[in-house]
Amino acid sequence: MAKKLVVALIYDFDGTLSPGNMQEYDFIPAIGKSNHEFWERSNQTALEQDGDPILAYMYQMLHEAQSAGKSLRRESFAQSGQNIELYEGVKEWFPRINAYAAERGIKLHHYINSSGLREMIEGTPIAKEFRKIYACSFFYNVDGVAYWPAVAVNYTNKTQFIFKINKGVESVYDSVRINEFIEEEKRPVQFRHMIYFGDGTTDIPCMKLVKQQGGHSIAVYNPRSRQKRQEMLRLIQDNRVNYVCPADYSPDKEIDRLVKMIIDKIAIDYQLSKNCKS
Repeated sequence: MAKKLVVALIYDFDGTLSPGNMQEYDFIPAIGKSNHEFWERSNQTALEQDGDPILAYMYQMLHEAQSAGKSLRRESFAQSGQNIELYEGVKEWFPRINAYAAERGIKLHHYINSSGLREMIEGTPIAKEFRKIYACSFFYNVDGVAYWPAVAVNYTNKTQFIFKINKGVESVYDSVRINEFIEEEKRPVQFRHMIYFGDGTTDIPCMKLVKQQGGHSIAVYNPRSRQKRQEMLRLIQDNRVNYVCPADYSPDKEIDRLVKMIIDKIAIDYQLSKNCKS
C-alpha cells in the first residue's frame, strides 16, 4: 500500500481555537483577580524588568496561585483547561476534516503552537486530536507541584516548532537533529504541505514563514469583532498571510470550505509532481 501524503495543520490556541486567553476562564477567577488586574501586573513586571512578557505571565501565575493558596499541580491546570470555551464547530472539526483528507489519500497531523499553557490545553476535550502540543509549560518537583518555567513560547521562538514539524523532530529538548541537513524533498512534512492558523501578532512570524515557503497561512478572527477583522485584513495587505476567515469551524462555513480547497490543491499538486517524475 502506498504511503499517504502527510499534511500538517498547525494552530495557535488563544484567539484561534478559543475566543479568549485560557487563563481567563477559570484560573484568574480562582485566584481572586480580574482579568485586567492579572494582565496589567504581568505586563508591568515585564516592562519594569525589561523581560519577556511570556515568562512574566508564567511567573505571575506561580506567584498569584501561591498567594491565593491555589494548587499548582499539573492536574489542577488540566482541570482549569476543562472550562476553556472553544469556537463554534471546533470539537467536531477534526474528525470531519480528517475524513475529507483521507478520501484524497492524505493523512492529517494536527499540532498546537501556542504561547498559552500546555497543561491547560491538555485538559481540553480536543487535546487528543493533536500529534504534539508545543506550548509553554512548567517544571514540576517530586511532589508534582509547578515551580519554574520549562518552556516559554514567544512570537519569535514559535518558528522553531515549524522547523521541528518540517524535519520530524518532535522533542522540544532535541537541538541536535533539528540542525542536521535534510533535503527539503526528504523532510517528513514539507512547508508546502502545511496549513497554519493564527490570530494575532505572536503568530505573524510563523504565518509569514509558512506562506513564504509555499504553504498556506490563515488568519482567523472572532466573528463578533469588526476591529479584529480589520486587523487581520491588514495582514493580507502586508503580504503576511494567504487568507482571512472568521473563526467558525462548523460545516460549510468559510474555514471549512477554504481548508477543503487547500487540501484538494495539495493533493492535485502532489499527484502532478509524481507524474512529472515518472
